[in-house]
Amino acid sequence: MIEIALYQPDIAANAAAVIRLAACFGLPVRIIEPAGFLWSDSGLRRTGMDYLEKVEVSRESSWNAFLAAIAGRRRILLSTKAATSYLDFRFSAGDILIMGRESAGVPDTVHAAADARLLIPMRPGLRSLNVAMACAIVTGEALRQLGGFATSSGEAG
Repeated sequence: MIEIALYQPDIAANAAAVIRLAACFGLPVRIIEPAGFLWSDSGLRRTGMDYLEKVEVSRESSWNAFLAAIAGRRRILLSTKAATSYLDFRFSAGDILIMGRESAGVPDTVHAAADARLLIPMRPGLRSLNVAMACAIVTGEALRQLGGFATSSGEAG
């Protein structure tokens, strides 16, 4: 299936919302450090609730450690600087969806290392969606394409 990666997340509640999303769909999450909050942050616990224990979360010490850990897999970056709509992209099993920092996105080196850069089309003049909302939108499309939504019996199908 796919994975979600958060590049140096700034806001604990947003990271927790993404982790909760991943828990509900059975997706692993990678946090690319440093994060802008402590893992004991009350915002993380409040938003993540008991879902935080129901998902595989890996914490990578740096961008280079992340690259080493996911070698050979496609890196799909969500970016307001991208030219390709997520609706025009064909997702593949094993893709890693990378979300940038809420405050600054990702540096040029991360942008350049992506195998694909995708945007969510929006009304002109508006900057961006909340990172957790953007993650949910694109994750939903990737799961739809790959048949990764659970059925009423709990099986992916």
